[in-house]
Amino acid sequence: MAKINNLIGIKYDISHKIIPKKIIYINYLCIFVIEFRAMSNSKLYKGSLATIILKLLSQQDKMYGYEITQKVKGLTKGELNITEGALYPALHKLEAEGVLEVEVMRVDNRLRKYYKLTEKGEKETVSKLAELEGYIKNMQVLFNPKFGLE
Repeated sequence: MAKINNLIGIKYDISHKIIPKKIIYINYLCIFVIEFRAMSNSKLYKGSLATIILKLLSQQDKMYGYEITQKVKGLTKGELNITEGALYPALHKLEAEGVLEVEVMRVDNRLRKYYKLTEKGEKETVSKLAELEGYIKNMQVLFNPKFGLE
């Protein structure tokens, strides 16, 4: 029986169908909800997308959409696939809020949009990550195995 422990201390049995469909993976204060291939819509995942984007852009000067999807896919070893239908509306919303700015460049005779954080975006990233850290701490308290939720 294959078991894994996530970082909030809950054991999941990955060899049976009774496991939850999502596992929280924490990486440098950034939360990724891993979507198993059977699941496509997760409110937790959707609620984390802006934070994921901001965190990635805080680590690199600028990225284009496909690059963001591939980075997330690589970091999660292919378990999380951000679709264009989810990514681009989130990018456009962050741009409209003044958190991101766009730089258009010609690459291989095509125009490519690169996204980067504005000064407001840098502050928003710090705020979102602090909020996420608090959320993670609360989840750790709620799901700590010593309370018998194992």
